[in-house]
Amino acid sequence: MKRLATLFTCLSSLLPAQTYDLVIAHGRVLDPAANLDAVRNIGIRAGKIAAVSSAPIEGRTVIDATGLTVTPGFIDLHSHGQTPENYRYKAMDGVTTALEMEVGVSPVTAWYRAREGQALINFGATSGHLPARMAVMHDSGKLLPRDNAVTRPATAEEQGETLALVRRGLDEGGLGIGMGIAYIPLATRAEVLDLFRLAAERKATLYVHMRNGGPVEPGVVDALQEVIADAAATGASLHVVHITSMGLRETALCLDMIAGARKRGLDITTEAYPYTAGMTDLGSAIFSQGWQQRQGGISFGDLQWAATGERLTAESFARYRKQGGMVAIHSIPEDIVRLAMANPMVMIASDGILENGKGHPRAAGTYCRVLGRYVREEHVLSLMDAVRKMTVMPADRLGIKTKGRLAVGADADVAVFDPARVADRATFENPAQYSTGMAYVVVNGTVVVDKGKLVQGVAPGKGLRRE
Repeated sequence: MKRLATLFTCLSSLLPAQTYDLVIAHGRVLDPAANLDAVRNIGIRAGKIAAVSSAPIEGRTVIDATGLTVTPGFIDLHSHGQTPENYRYKAMDGVTTALEMEVGVSPVTAWYRAREGQALINFGATSGHLPARMAVMHDSGKLLPRDNAVTRPATAEEQGETLALVRRGLDEGGLGIGMGIAYIPLATRAEVLDLFRLAAERKATLYVHMRNGGPVEPGVVDALQEVIADAAATGASLHVVHITSMGLRETALCLDMIAGARKRGLDITTEAYPYTAGMTDLGSAIFSQGWQQRQGGISFGDLQWAATGERLTAESFARYRKQGGMVAIHSIPEDIVRLAMANPMVMIASDGILENGKGHPRAAGTYCRVLGRYVREEHVLSLMDAVRKMTVMPADRLGIKTKGRLAVGADADVAVFDPARVADRATFENPAQYSTGMAYVVVNGTVVVDKGKLVQGVAPGKGLRRE
């Protein structure tokens, strides 16, 4: 027996060492899914993680991650910016998967086809109720409704046609149902409930912008009660988007309500971004009469026109509202942002969009802002907890076990950063600034950020679809 063992050892030593396409060596590996925090070597082959080893391994290409932190690539569940411009800023922020889940898209197949083989990072979308309703009601809006879908209720026939389009989007692989109730204020409670019934029937999650926000009733508490009740009545899974910009000073109460519903068996999750301002289209229903009170008592000067960076007045508000365009809403207290960042139930999601360099800084800096400001500088949450909110939590919300993990068999989406330097640079005045400290980003085994710079001429991003 000893001779056989010796012979086997000798033969093994003669075999060539296993070589990987890419090795990320000597980094501090954080994998919240496995609760791993240790120096490891990551071996990647054919777009998948093939080894997580404490022993040295060989690769055709080797990244020396000594002194750097290695995590799963970040997953942004709420990214309206689905263009090459936006994908570049996402990659530099450590995001390897950016998804349009709140508004969603319609038709789904055409949207995916337009990006396949051309995307720097992974992409995906829900089957969107808003775009379906806009198409059926011949609304002239682009991302959000502006006229017909806002100013009149949908007829029973239009509701049926809209529901059929949403159903078709699920058939085509949409990642759930996107629904923006606040943007269609005349949508009835029954119309919303029908969407929950469809979600339950198809075992799909609804990603919902609630009907109302703020403290003035009917406000955020009423709106949250509506969607929790619909989830309870139908059994549908629910994800409540940007809880801080809806809850404002009521955010703690909202989180208590969500936690209570979860304890009683409802599948409800939520998200927030690390900024004290939201952003939406000034031409949308959000700014109908009474918007100041609904936004916590703010005024014109708390609105910032994205195209110029100017603060608005009553005159410029009226002028810009007629043409429509993105405006920042400075309404979220800093202590509410910190509350959400610290809460273990709240995922990180950007709600970001840039167009020709204009927009909200969250489109470029959300993830590095959490790591730099709220982890390193202010100690609001631990590094492991922050990474958890950016990786395995959104992956589990999606039900995708190959994302958000550094495990053998997982997709090779990886972020490698310097925890002492990682930071956001984007501002409200100049949002088109790349984050710093993100040394390497890998998407499906292909390096898209190399030594802190974007790699040109690569498009490894793949579309995520619901099976």
